[in-house]
Amino acid sequence: MNTLEGISAQEWSTRCDLAALFRLLAYYRMTDLVDSHASACIPGEPGVFLINRYGVPFEKMQASDLVKVGFDGLCVGTNGTSEAMNIAGALIHSSIHNARPDMACVIHTHTAAGITVSALEEGLPPLSQHAMKFYEQLKYHTYGSFIDTKLEQQNMINSLGDSNAMLLRNHGIIVGGRTIGEAFHSIYMLERACQIHVQIRSMNKDVVTPDPHMCKKTYDTFAGDYDHGIVELAWQGGLHIISSQKDYYCR
Repeated sequence: MNTLEGISAQEWSTRCDLAALFRLLAYYRMTDLVDSHASACIPGEPGVFLINRYGVPFEKMQASDLVKVGFDGLCVGTNGTSEAMNIAGALIHSSIHNARPDMACVIHTHTAAGITVSALEEGLPPLSQHAMKFYEQLKYHTYGSFIDTKLEQQNMINSLGDSNAMLLRNHGIIVGGRTIGEAFHSIYMLERACQIHVQIRSMNKDVVTPDPHMCKKTYDTFAGDYDHGIVELAWQGGLHIISSQKDYYCR
Protein backbone atom coordinates (compact mmCIF):
# COMPACT_ATOMS: atom_id res chain seq x y z
CA MET A 1 0.00 0.00 0.00
CA ASN A 2 1.19 3.50 -0.86
CA THR A 3 1.99 5.16 2.47
CA LEU A 4 3.39 8.40 1.03
CA GLU A 5 1.04 11.18 -0.02
CA GLY A 6 1.34 13.13 -3.23
CA ILE A 7 3.43 10.71 -5.28
CA SER A 8 2.58 9.01 -8.54
CA ALA A 9 1.86 5.33 -9.08
CA GLN A 10 5.07 5.15 -11.16
CA GLU A 11 7.14 6.52 -8.31
CA TRP A 12 5.60 4.17 -5.78
CA SER A 13 6.22 1.16 -8.03
CA THR A 14 9.84 2.25 -8.47
CA ARG A 15 10.21 2.74 -4.73
CA CYS A 16 8.93 -0.78 -4.02
CA ASP A 17 11.23 -2.36 -6.62
CA LEU A 18 14.25 -0.41 -5.41
CA ALA A 19 13.54 -1.33 -1.78
CA ALA A 20 13.30 -4.96 -2.90
CA LEU A 21 16.66 -4.59 -4.66
CA PHE A 22 18.31 -3.46 -1.42
CA ARG A 23 16.92 -6.48 0.40
CA LEU A 24 18.24 -8.77 -2.33
CA LEU A 25 21.67 -7.14 -2.06
CA ALA A 26 21.52 -7.94 1.66
CA TYR A 27 20.37 -11.51 0.95
CA TYR A 28 23.38 -12.04 -1.32
CA ARG A 29 25.73 -10.39 1.21
CA MET A 30 26.60 -7.34 -0.86
CA THR A 31 26.27 -4.77 1.92
CA ASP A 32 28.82 -2.63 3.76
CA LEU A 33 27.11 -1.64 7.01
CA VAL A 34 25.29 1.57 6.02
CA ASP A 35 27.62 2.41 3.11
CA SER A 36 27.31 1.64 -0.62
CA HIS A 37 24.19 2.58 -2.50
CA ALA A 38 21.78 2.01 -5.35
CA SER A 39 19.54 4.39 -7.25
CA ALA A 40 16.69 4.31 -9.76
CA CYS A 41 15.12 6.90 -12.02
CA ILE A 42 11.37 7.46 -11.88
CA PRO A 43 9.49 6.98 -15.18
CA GLY A 44 7.98 10.25 -16.34
CA GLU A 45 10.05 12.40 -13.97
CA PRO A 46 13.24 13.49 -15.76
CA GLY A 47 16.08 14.94 -13.75
CA VAL A 48 15.44 13.08 -10.49
CA PHE A 49 16.18 9.66 -9.01
CA LEU A 50 15.67 7.70 -5.80
CA ILE A 51 18.52 6.62 -3.54
CA ASN A 52 18.75 4.97 -0.12
CA ARG A 53 18.43 7.02 3.02
CA TYR A 54 21.79 7.01 4.77
CA GLY A 55 21.88 4.81 7.85
CA VAL A 56 19.11 2.35 6.94
CA PRO A 57 20.44 -1.23 6.72
CA PHE A 58 19.77 -2.81 3.34
CA GLU A 59 17.89 -5.73 4.87
CA LYS A 60 15.46 -3.26 6.51
CA MET A 61 14.95 -0.93 3.53
CA GLN A 62 11.40 0.22 2.83
CA ALA A 63 9.92 2.15 -0.07
CA SER A 64 9.35 5.16 2.19
CA ASP A 65 13.03 5.17 3.23
CA LEU A 66 14.17 6.19 -0.25
CA VAL A 67 15.15 9.80 -0.89
CA LYS A 68 14.34 11.73 -4.06
CA VAL A 69 17.40 13.53 -5.43
CA GLY A 70 17.94 15.88 -8.35
CA PHE A 71 20.74 15.61 -10.87
CA ASP A 72 22.42 18.44 -8.95
CA GLY A 73 22.95 15.93 -6.11
CA LEU A 74 20.56 17.69 -3.72
CA CYS A 75 17.45 16.30 -2.06
CA VAL A 76 14.19 17.33 -3.70
CA GLY A 77 11.65 19.14 -1.56
CA THR A 78 13.94 19.81 1.39
CA ASN A 79 15.31 23.24 0.46
CA GLY A 80 18.54 21.66 -0.69
CA THR A 81 19.37 19.89 2.56
CA SER A 82 21.11 16.55 2.22
CA GLU A 83 21.34 15.04 5.70
CA ALA A 84 19.25 12.06 4.63
CA MET A 85 21.74 10.64 2.15
CA ASN A 86 25.36 9.74 1.58
CA ILE A 87 26.69 12.85 -0.17
CA ALA A 88 29.45 11.11 -2.14
CA GLY A 89 26.96 8.42 -3.13
CA ALA A 90 24.43 10.96 -4.37
CA LEU A 91 27.13 12.66 -6.45
CA ILE A 92 28.22 9.36 -8.01
CA HIS A 93 24.68 8.47 -8.98
CA SER A 94 23.64 11.94 -10.12
CA SER A 95 26.71 12.10 -12.38
CA ILE A 96 26.01 8.74 -13.98
CA HIS A 97 22.27 9.26 -14.42
CA ASN A 98 22.90 12.65 -15.99
CA ALA A 99 25.57 11.36 -18.38
CA ARG A 100 23.94 8.01 -19.11
CA PRO A 101 20.14 8.33 -19.40
CA ASP A 102 20.05 4.72 -20.61
CA MET A 103 21.07 3.58 -17.10
CA ALA A 104 17.79 3.82 -15.19
CA CYS A 105 19.28 1.96 -12.22
CA VAL A 106 22.82 2.22 -10.84
CA ILE A 107 24.34 0.01 -8.12
CA HIS A 108 27.62 0.61 -6.27
CA THR A 109 29.00 -2.00 -3.85
CA HIS A 110 32.05 -2.42 -1.61
CA THR A 111 32.27 -6.20 -1.36
CA ALA A 112 35.47 -7.98 -0.36
CA ALA A 113 35.66 -9.87 -3.66
CA GLY A 114 34.89 -6.80 -5.75
CA ILE A 115 37.51 -4.68 -4.02
CA THR A 116 40.07 -7.50 -4.17
CA VAL A 117 39.71 -7.94 -7.92
CA SER A 118 39.64 -4.16 -8.48
CA ALA A 119 43.05 -3.99 -6.77
CA LEU A 120 44.59 -6.66 -9.01
CA GLU A 121 46.59 -5.24 -11.90
CA GLU A 122 45.08 -7.89 -14.18
CA GLY A 123 41.55 -6.93 -13.19
CA LEU A 124 38.97 -9.54 -14.14
CA PRO A 125 40.14 -11.82 -16.98
CA PRO A 126 37.61 -14.16 -18.63
CA LEU A 127 38.42 -17.25 -16.57
CA SER A 128 34.79 -18.08 -15.79
CA GLN A 129 31.54 -18.03 -17.71
CA HIS A 130 30.31 -15.36 -15.30
CA ALA A 131 33.27 -13.13 -16.19
CA MET A 132 32.61 -13.64 -19.91
CA LYS A 133 29.36 -11.72 -19.51
CA PHE A 134 31.61 -8.65 -19.26
CA TYR A 135 34.19 -9.71 -21.87
CA GLU A 136 35.98 -6.66 -23.28
CA GLN A 137 33.23 -4.44 -21.82
CA LEU A 138 34.34 -4.06 -18.20
CA LYS A 139 35.93 -0.68 -17.55
CA TYR A 140 38.33 0.43 -14.81
CA HIS A 141 38.66 3.71 -12.93
CA THR A 142 41.77 4.71 -10.96
CA TYR A 143 41.12 5.41 -7.29
CA GLY A 144 40.60 9.10 -6.60
CA SER A 145 39.52 9.05 -2.95
CA PHE A 146 35.84 9.89 -2.44
CA ILE A 147 34.17 10.91 -5.69
CA ASP A 148 33.13 14.29 -4.32
CA THR A 149 34.53 16.84 -6.75
CA LYS A 150 33.39 17.85 -10.23
CA LEU A 151 36.73 16.79 -11.71
CA GLU A 152 36.63 13.35 -10.11
CA GLN A 153 33.00 12.87 -11.17
CA GLN A 154 33.91 13.70 -14.77
CA ASN A 155 36.93 11.39 -14.64
CA MET A 156 34.67 8.59 -13.46
CA ILE A 157 32.18 9.23 -16.28
CA ASN A 158 35.03 9.26 -18.79
CA SER A 159 36.28 5.92 -17.46
CA LEU A 160 32.80 4.39 -17.67
CA GLY A 161 32.26 5.50 -21.25
CA ASP A 162 29.45 3.50 -22.87
CA SER A 163 29.91 0.46 -20.63
CA ASN A 164 27.40 -0.74 -18.06
CA ALA A 165 29.97 -2.16 -15.62
CA MET A 166 33.14 -0.82 -14.04
CA LEU A 167 35.60 -1.67 -11.31
CA LEU A 168 36.68 1.31 -9.23
CA ARG A 169 40.30 0.48 -8.42
CA ASN A 170 40.82 -0.26 -4.68
CA HIS A 171 37.19 0.73 -4.09
CA GLY A 172 34.46 -1.52 -5.50
CA ILE A 173 31.97 -2.14 -8.29
CA ILE A 174 29.56 0.01 -10.28
CA VAL A 175 26.95 -1.42 -12.62
CA GLY A 176 23.89 -0.01 -14.34
CA GLY A 177 20.90 -1.24 -16.25
CA ARG A 178 17.89 -0.18 -18.27
CA THR A 179 15.74 -1.52 -15.45
CA ILE A 180 16.24 -2.37 -11.79
CA GLY A 181 16.07 -6.03 -12.77
CA GLU A 182 18.84 -5.68 -15.35
CA ALA A 183 21.10 -3.86 -12.89
CA PHE A 184 20.45 -6.60 -10.32
CA HIS A 185 21.38 -9.28 -12.85
CA SER A 186 24.63 -7.47 -13.66
CA ILE A 187 25.71 -6.92 -10.05
CA TYR A 188 24.92 -10.54 -9.21
CA MET A 189 26.95 -11.85 -12.16
CA LEU A 190 29.88 -9.46 -11.67
CA GLU A 191 30.06 -10.12 -7.94
CA ARG A 192 29.98 -13.87 -8.56
CA ALA A 193 32.68 -13.50 -11.24
CA CYS A 194 34.88 -11.65 -8.74
CA GLN A 195 34.29 -14.29 -6.06
CA ILE A 196 35.27 -17.02 -8.52
CA HIS A 197 38.39 -15.14 -9.59
CA VAL A 198 39.54 -14.69 -6.00
CA GLN A 199 39.15 -18.43 -5.42
CA ILE A 200 41.00 -19.29 -8.65
CA ARG A 201 43.94 -17.10 -7.68
CA SER A 202 43.98 -18.52 -4.16
CA MET A 203 44.73 -21.99 -5.59
CA ASN A 204 48.14 -20.80 -6.87
CA LYS A 205 47.88 -23.21 -9.81
CA ASP A 206 48.11 -22.82 -13.57
CA VAL A 207 44.81 -21.84 -15.13
CA VAL A 208 43.03 -22.76 -18.35
CA THR A 209 42.38 -19.64 -20.42
CA PRO A 210 39.34 -19.93 -22.71
CA ASP A 211 39.67 -19.24 -26.42
CA PRO A 212 38.93 -15.54 -27.20
CA HIS A 213 36.43 -16.56 -29.89
CA MET A 214 34.46 -18.55 -27.34
CA CYS A 215 34.65 -15.69 -24.85
CA LYS A 216 33.13 -13.35 -27.44
CA LYS A 217 30.46 -15.90 -28.34
CA THR A 218 29.55 -16.27 -24.67
CA TYR A 219 29.40 -12.49 -24.25
CA ASP A 220 27.08 -12.22 -27.26
CA THR A 221 24.80 -14.86 -25.75
CA PHE A 222 24.63 -12.98 -22.44
CA ALA A 223 23.95 -9.74 -24.34
CA GLY A 224 20.70 -11.24 -25.61
CA ASP A 225 19.40 -12.12 -22.15
CA TYR A 226 17.49 -8.85 -21.77
CA ASP A 227 15.60 -9.10 -25.06
CA HIS A 228 14.90 -12.81 -24.51
CA GLY A 229 13.34 -12.18 -21.11
CA ILE A 230 16.00 -14.04 -19.13
CA VAL A 231 16.96 -10.96 -17.13
CA GLU A 232 13.33 -10.42 -16.15
CA LEU A 233 13.00 -14.08 -15.15
CA ALA A 234 16.05 -13.69 -12.91
CA TRP A 235 14.57 -10.53 -11.36
CA GLN A 236 11.24 -12.21 -10.72
CA GLY A 237 13.10 -15.16 -9.21
CA GLY A 238 14.85 -12.77 -6.85
CA LEU A 239 11.56 -11.15 -5.88
CA HIS A 240 10.15 -14.59 -5.16
CA ILE A 241 12.96 -15.19 -2.65
CA ILE A 242 11.84 -12.18 -0.62
CA SER A 243 8.12 -12.37 -1.42
CA SER A 244 7.29 -12.93 2.25
CA GLN A 245 8.82 -9.51 3.00
CA LYS A 246 6.75 -7.49 0.50
CA ASP A 247 4.32 -6.22 3.12
CA TYR A 248 7.35 -4.77 4.92
CA TYR A 249 9.50 -3.34 2.12
CA CYS A 250 6.60 -1.93 0.09
CA ARG A 251 5.50 0.60 2.70
